[in-house]
Amino acid sequence: MPTITEKLADLITAYFAEEGREALFLVEIEYKGENKVQVFIDSDNGVNFGDCARLSRHLEAQIEENGWLGEKYTLDVSSPGLDRPLKLHRQYVKNIGRELSVEIEGEHKHAKGKLEEVTEEHIVLTYSEKVKIEGRKKKELVEMRQEIPFERIKKALVKITF
Repeated sequence: MPTITEKLADLITAYFAEEGREALFLVEIEYKGENKVQVFIDSDNGVNFGDCARLSRHLEAQIEENGWLGEKYTLDVSSPGLDRPLKLHRQYVKNIGRELSVEIEGEHKHAKGKLEEVTEEHIVLTYSEKVKIEGRKKKELVEMRQEIPFERIKKALVKITF
């Protein structure tokens, strides 16, 4: 028998497949017991309050009709926000051009830089670093590129820049 998160994921996927909603996608569902469910959605074009409200009403109708969570439950539908890590390939593509902080498997320091490229296998960050160039007295600022395979990304956050 499917879990509540699987049932909700199926409903959301079908809802987003409808005409006009193809840019929206499910990021994550958290079921916290005590009948509290958090649904995080994103969009290639950005999520607005109306997107969240419409999905919430759709899910509430199904939850109540099927009695999945009983009479008392809490359902929160929102976008992930900048404090939550990127999880899906589509989120990386959406954030090309933004600054990221990436925790890499097996390394102690975070990679930080501008997300320049996203492929099926990896991301590319660019950043500036002072480097000693042979024949010169001072270190010079050089544009660097770092390719990071998805399987090595432990956590990636969009950095807020002002």
